[in-house]
Amino acid sequence: MASGEAKEALNKPIQQNLDPNTSDLPFYVCEFVEKEIGNDFKSLRKVSSLIEKISEEKKHLEEQVLTISSEAPKRIQASLYNAENSQSTLTALLEREAAVSESISKHLEEAAPWMDDLGALTDQINEVERHLSYLKWISHIEELSDNIQQHLMTNNVAEAASTLVSMTEQAIKLQHSSCTHLLKFITSTVQFWHKILKDKLTSDFEEVLNQLHWPFVGPHLPLTPVPSSSSSGSVTEVYTSLETLFTQLLKLQISDELISKPKQMPEKYSLPEPSPIILPIQIMLSPLQKRFRYHFTGNRQTNVLSKPEWYLTQVLMWIGNHTKFLNEKIQPIVKRAGSTVNAKMEFTRGLVLLVLEKLSVDIPCLLYDDILFCHLVDEVLLFQRELHTAHGYLSSLPNCMHILSEDTFFQRWLTVERKLALEKMDSMLSSEAAWSSQYKDISDVDEMKFPDCAETFMTLLLVITDRYKNLPTAEKKLKFLELQKDLVDDFRIRLTQVMKEESRSLLGFKYCAILNAVNYIATVLGDWADNIFFLQLQQVALEVCTDINSTSKLQLGQLASMEISVFDDMINLLERLKNDMLSRQVEHVFREVKEGAKIYKKERWLSLPSQSEQAVMSLSSSACPMLLTLRDRLLQLEQQLCHTLFKSVWQMLAEKLDLFIYQDVILANHFNEGGAAQLQFDMSRNLFPLFSHYCKRPENYFKHVKEACIILNLSVGSALLLKDVLQSAAQCMDKVSANDKVPSATAALNELGVYKLAPQDVEILFNLRTNWPNTGK
Repeated sequence: MASGEAKEALNKPIQQNLDPNTSDLPFYVCEFVEKEIGNDFKSLRKVSSLIEKISEEKKHLEEQVLTISSEAPKRIQASLYNAENSQSTLTALLEREAAVSESISKHLEEAAPWMDDLGALTDQINEVERHLSYLKWISHIEELSDNIQQHLMTNNVAEAASTLVSMTEQAIKLQHSSCTHLLKFITSTVQFWHKILKDKLTSDFEEVLNQLHWPFVGPHLPLTPVPSSSSSGSVTEVYTSLETLFTQLLKLQISDELISKPKQMPEKYSLPEPSPIILPIQIMLSPLQKRFRYHFTGNRQTNVLSKPEWYLTQVLMWIGNHTKFLNEKIQPIVKRAGSTVNAKMEFTRGLVLLVLEKLSVDIPCLLYDDILFCHLVDEVLLFQRELHTAHGYLSSLPNCMHILSEDTFFQRWLTVERKLALEKMDSMLSSEAAWSSQYKDISDVDEMKFPDCAETFMTLLLVITDRYKNLPTAEKKLKFLELQKDLVDDFRIRLTQVMKEESRSLLGFKYCAILNAVNYIATVLGDWADNIFFLQLQQVALEVCTDINSTSKLQLGQLASMEISVFDDMINLLERLKNDMLSRQVEHVFREVKEGAKIYKKERWLSLPSQSEQAVMSLSSSACPMLLTLRDRLLQLEQQLCHTLFKSVWQMLAEKLDLFIYQDVILANHFNEGGAAQLQFDMSRNLFPLFSHYCKRPENYFKHVKEACIILNLSVGSALLLKDVLQSAAQCMDKVSANDKVPSATAALNELGVYKLAPQDVEILFNLRTNWPNTGK
């Protein structure tokens, strides 16, 4: 019985899901038995071998545990031993460190007197070395000075100049030295030899220039300067001497800059500070400077405040007379000397500085005389333009605009500019030809039909732009821009006042001329807004934020993104005035046309004969006054308004007429077959063609009238079918959504060419028809 139960138990597989918490056997044991034996009885033979194998593994593991248990204390003991050795070594090192530190301190105390003695000796050595260096500098300077003297004694000026350059370089190195006496000595030495060399070279250079008849100021100037002695050998010698002396003088430039300070204009003029004019050009300028000061300073008859053009023209003549010689003879010498200086630019700069000195003296005397001050500004601007265009003078160099930009002078200039501009505006608006166009007989030019006053005003603004565009600072340019905007606004107000005076004659020549003027100014300002000069000013205005208190953040953002321009405020005001004037004109014409349409509105559309009863269709006699008025007014406005304005007028008028005829003529009457045909004839053959001169398909501007005529002139059958479609669509409103209903009715209307009118409008038009069959619908 027991053996049977055992067999039965062995036949049952060991459960894989035994819970280790509730089972007597551990879970891993059950897994091991199941893996090695399973359900096979024959596998029981392996039990003895498994027991032996497991026993050996157990024994091996026990040996490992014993080995590890015995080795661990030995390792711990070794670690403790090493730690004790390290501690003892550290203690020994600390003791040695204390001993050495004590020894060092003792040694330092003993060596302190020696160190003091050694420090004193070192200081003495350093002092001696400084004295030696000082003496070496003096010796070197004296050596260079002796060399210069020897070179001069042997008349070797070139080597003397080169040696002076070396001495000057040494002086530059000592500029920040605390050895003031040494610095003074070397500077005075440089100055001494520089004066001797400069005087000698200047004398020789001036002699050569005299041989070339420099400066060229005579009444009959030769194209190419020729020396007094005309032989070819002497000509070559003179130009060789010119180059030699010019080059040697150029070497003295560095010492000249060191010892001499160029004359400076007052800081209030904010002149740029370029490098000094090169020495040989200074010498070449000297006779012209003497002539300038002789003629244009003091009590000379040529020094007249009211004639600034005298000295400005003289300077331009001098520049022109010497340009060829400077470019052909002097510039190659400068280039061979290894310099990058532009000889003509240096020469021009020297003469311009004379003009600046003269202006700084003359302008304060003219500040309170508007006529003389304005004349001076005009002449200075012409001089400045000639300098830039004809002689290529750089705007980065000192120029007359720097003088005019001085705060007091500039404010006066701005005030005078405003005053004179307002006077010119008064003059141009009071002129007899103010509202006529000088280009009226030239169709290509007179496309915008602007009157003379508008053209003169925009020319005035353009001239002001040319006058201030070369100002050196952006802030000053923005001041002038504000002046221009103020003038535009003032001119707009004046035009508005004249417009109100002409409001009784809205179609008159003067009223149309005002409208053309407003349109022309707005158009030109719009073009200027894309000009690179005004775009740069717009960017500067954002950076400077001069008007940030009166400009909203939105406007600043629009300016920054270029959505609006600096003139947009003015353009918007002009556009508003233009639209107001256009609306008044259109309303006036529309009233006249409505007046002429009174009889046409009362036409007996219900009883007119059908088309088949008439031999030829003709225009309704009651429509003649309306159409004649419309034709005459369109013709009149076309002749007086520019193309863009007239286009706006006829389109606005067409829109009003379309609604008027649809509402006051069509919806206010009933139509039989003849009446509908007559209406369509009047519209398509008479009204629409009046606008065919201005567009290809004028009926598209009368969509209400055109589509109403289509509905009224449908054949009875087509009208009935369409009416059924519209009624069916209306009845389905409760069952079908609007989006399903509308397309069917809309599609039917679109097939007939009806796009503007809604199905409800078409039903109203059907009710105006009287030619329905007696059977009902």
